[in-house]
Amino acid sequence: MTNDTVSPPAILLLSGGLDSATVGAMARADGFALHALSFDYGQRHKAELQAADRVAKSLDVVEHKVAHIDLALFGGSALTADIDVPKGRSTKEMDTGIPITYVPARNTIFLSYALAFAEVRKARHIFIGVNAVDFSGYPDCRPDYIKAFQEMANLATSLGRSGEGRIEIRTPLLHMSKAEIVLAGTRLDVDYAQTTSCYDPDDQGRACGGCDACLLRREGFESARISDPTRYRDI
Repeated sequence: MTNDTVSPPAILLLSGGLDSATVGAMARADGFALHALSFDYGQRHKAELQAADRVAKSLDVVEHKVAHIDLALFGGSALTADIDVPKGRSTKEMDTGIPITYVPARNTIFLSYALAFAEVRKARHIFIGVNAVDFSGYPDCRPDYIKAFQEMANLATSLGRSGEGRIEIRTPLLHMSKAEIVLAGTRLDVDYAQTTSCYDPDDQGRACGGCDACLLRREGFESARISDPTRYRDI
């Protein structure tokens, strides 16, 4: 296990998906002692929490915490309300407007929790797997948002105000294609069979194969010429 007294601590926002697993592997390779944070936020696809547990163990994190919040209280997203998850959309359709799978203010809430966790653990690095290439329609996956949150983090915390160094929101996947992410993770021996990307898995955790996340994942593996280990159900 990584020695937390030697390696610098870092917070890893861990969803159990392909991107966060890759980011975790990158952070570990850079020598960070990882404190993983996942969320049970009222999402319909609970299989991601099981995946997050598997990935956390494979990354040999120092600790893995699951925060329980209820974004389903507000709804407004196909991931937290009784709204159909879109299927079979083209890349052009995905790039048009903000998709219904966007969860209002989700990354702001997640990063705020991570910031509190970072203060307690004296961690100046927070890793998150946002991507502005495949999810350009999500307002909280864009570079200007990440920059603004980082500025706020350094103004709003005792850790940021201490003068001992800035808090950094680390986004190594921000400008990478899905294929580039798959290749980077493969080089770091990420076991993508442990991850899930689907927005609408069945009770057995099998991916639907038709939602935006599934289509982007499949395209990424195909472009990287690597076999996708995802279990897809018939659709």
